[in-house]
Amino acid sequence: MSNVHTLIKEIIDSNKIVLFIKGTTQFPQCGFSDGAIRLLKKIDPKKIFTVNVLEDTAMRQGIKNYSSWPTIPQLYINGEFIGGYDIMKEMSESGELQNLLNT
Repeated sequence: MSNVHTLIKEIIDSNKIVLFIKGTTQFPQCGFSDGAIRLLKKIDPKKIFTVNVLEDTAMRQGIKNYSSWPTIPQLYINGEFIGGYDIMKEMSESGELQNLLNT
């Protein structure tokens, strides 16, 4: 396992809700990252741990390899990969995201 994969695993294992995004919570750098943050903030903004993949090229590619998912943002809850913005949006509309975050 590469160093970046080890770091990713440590971050995911240490935080209930992890969102890998482009930019920061205050200044998202793409519309999908912004949308993902907005969905999560509606539920509980204090519990979200974010990682700005634009700060580190190795992290940006590493998270894609780690999850085998080609796009960012990426959401992990309780150590489990949930998906990107489209999946988060569908889960939010059905209430499934709120239920998962409250477990």
